[in-house]
Amino acid sequence: MGSFLCFCIFTPMATTQVNIRKIIHIDMDAFFASVEQLDHPELRGKPIAVGGSSERGVVAAASYEARKFGVRSAMASKVAKRKCPELIFVKHRFERYRQISQQIRSIFLEYTDLVEPLSLDEAYLDVTLAKKGKPSATLIAQEIRKRIYDETGLTASAGVSYNKFLAKVSSDVNKPNGIFVVTPAEAQEFIDQLEVKKFYGIGKVSASKLNKMGVWFGRDLRKIDRLELVHMFGKAGNYYYDICRGVDNRSVQPSRERKSVGAENTFEHDLFSEKELQEELLKIAEKVWKRSSKSEVKAKTLTLKFKYADFEQHTRSKTIETGFTSKEQFLEESLRLLKVDEGFPQGIRLLGLTLSNFMHEEKKEEAVQLVIEF
Repeated sequence: MGSFLCFCIFTPMATTQVNIRKIIHIDMDAFFASVEQLDHPELRGKPIAVGGSSERGVVAAASYEARKFGVRSAMASKVAKRKCPELIFVKHRFERYRQISQQIRSIFLEYTDLVEPLSLDEAYLDVTLAKKGKPSATLIAQEIRKRIYDETGLTASAGVSYNKFLAKVSSDVNKPNGIFVVTPAEAQEFIDQLEVKKFYGIGKVSASKLNKMGVWFGRDLRKIDRLELVHMFGKAGNYYYDICRGVDNRSVQPSRERKSVGAENTFEHDLFSEKELQEELLKIAEKVWKRSSKSEVKAKTLTLKFKYADFEQHTRSKTIETGFTSKEQFLEESLRLLKVDEGFPQGIRLLGLTLSNFMHEEKKEEAVQLVIEF
């Protein structure tokens, strides 16, 4: 095994040794909508929404033109149309998106075998020991973005850094069609000035809780000790403590196997109205779909869990033999499981969704990770 080079990053509160990797996060720009605009020139420059065309439908993806009006994924079609009267609804074509995603993935694999897909439109790449291209991760990211555009006509944004957290966060800085690099020397200043709501892994609820404590930026988060964070946020507190110091030792994993993936939420007040329940369910569904998409395998079974105010728990399931193939389909089926003619006899204190019964996933042997100069 070869030798490796380590750098030390010093912070006011702790001394942390970090094995330097070269990580790229590639994120396609408005992927589904951009593919539709690519294939249908008459849609270019216009606000479009993929999916959500039915009366009770939801938006699966929105073009940047539509996002300017506040249209976003998981938004009810009625609301999206109200925000953007000129919005054009386009039926999703999941197989087309998968086809282009595989084309993009093949580009990634020319540079490294360490590619971890998060969904069809984004992935981590560890190019510490790249198979081709320049030794600079930044130049590799630029070359990959150019090749994606030349070969597919689509744009991608990239974040480059020494760990997954910083690469992921930095890919949003100059989006769309941009690149942003965070070197080890720049990391702490970048994190200190980053709003906690933009931290990958800190959700809206946690960000709001932190804001109420007077924690708005990374520099504020660093003032809280580990035990206090763990007390307030459980296991996530350890993650928060580390990332605000630029520490994230997770490796890029080209293969993952999971039996189920889910999310749930217990509400501060019992919910009674169908509108409130739908809104909360869609938030949970967004999390589940994002987590499920990381493995890029299709699940056959969707399960809704709900708990009444008296803690009585029930589940409802839906199995589709061909698997859930699109976000729109998943969101619509989630809402159907929630919908019952008789309504709920009591207030609901908890909602949860789980995807399981995954279809076959090809296993790959994880490569040995070495670390060299950034």
